[in-house]
Amino acid sequence: MKRAYYVLLLAAIVFGSANASAQDRADRQSLTQSGGSTMILLGDPQGYVKYDINQPIFELCTSWIADNVEQLNIKAVLCTGDLVEQNDNNVLDRRMLNQTSRQMWESVSRSFDRLDGVVPYVISPGNHDYGFKHSEDIHTFFPDFFTAERQGTVLLDHLVGEFHNREGRASLENCATEYEIPGWAHKFLVITAEFTPSNDMLAWAADMCKKYPDDYVIFLTHSYMKCAGSCGNERNLKPEKYGLCQDPTNNYGEQIWQKLINEEPNIRLVLCGHHGHSNFRKTGKDNYADNMGWRVDKNKAGKEVGQMMFNVQTLGGGWEGNGGDGWLRIIEFLPDGKTIHFRTYSPLFGISPLTRHLSSLKDSLSDFYFVID
Repeated sequence: MKRAYYVLLLAAIVFGSANASAQDRADRQSLTQSGGSTMILLGDPQGYVKYDINQPIFELCTSWIADNVEQLNIKAVLCTGDLVEQNDNNVLDRRMLNQTSRQMWESVSRSFDRLDGVVPYVISPGNHDYGFKHSEDIHTFFPDFFTAERQGTVLLDHLVGEFHNREGRASLENCATEYEIPGWAHKFLVITAEFTPSNDMLAWAADMCKKYPDDYVIFLTHSYMKCAGSCGNERNLKPEKYGLCQDPTNNYGEQIWQKLINEEPNIRLVLCGHHGHSNFRKTGKDNYADNMGWRVDKNKAGKEVGQMMFNVQTLGGGWEGNGGDGWLRIIEFLPDGKTIHFRTYSPLFGISPLTRHLSSLKDSLSDFYFVID
């Protein structure tokens, strides 16, 4: 009996010491107003996954999200796409990557593993997620790695619609998920679109808007508008150079606005990534205004539509830097039922007390409000 007592006492001391010295939660963030809730927006991850040394940064981002689900009342995670640098290629161009396409798909899939069964996430695939290197054609490995089943009921309980991809496959490339937001009279419907969405996809999205007329709709697509800095928040006014963009039945930014956003009065927010610029090699500085954008236009019903571009891949040292410095966007729905607060935060800086003071951007492009009228 005495020996058993000492064993238990030793175990208590050992485990007690371990708990006492365990890592503090890594800079958990808080809601700015009690009773609010959030969605998290991840910019294009391709710069993280194309180099093995950068991959842990994106895993840190998704781990941080999983750790803050309750703290921030996170309802969903949204991602602007370009999950990989090249969809289907084995040749290593060491000027711009050191991973094969399969290694990149496996890396980005592993990062999202942290969210499976924890919080729903939806992704709008980008141009780099199709074809071989540059969206030459329609084939993509997206539906092989990102299935509805891997998320389970965490996603399926919100999934209300899906439109087949260009290969005729069931895929979350084009899907609709619905969320209740505390304090808001309207639910939010998130419609996620393939890169350069087809006429048929836009028609399906319009049908979903009409099917849920009382919902506020967030439209998530990869390429739609450009940055605030050197591009003046301009929507894409012509097809891009990629193969998929040459099909006249596929649409660029201004066409998406005219055919869908302007026509459907309950679309109140558009989110995209894709565009970005960097002169880091010349200046040695990151230019945030060339990687973020924001504009507000009234649709034909007279309702204001917020349109945001967020692409972090050149931040953290340019095109061949660390992939984005861990920047993500916290989209906070305030409990007044009408105000959205956008904040820009980096778990990479936040994880250390020495850099925590750098972990939030406070300029007008990075921390701002949008009121849904």
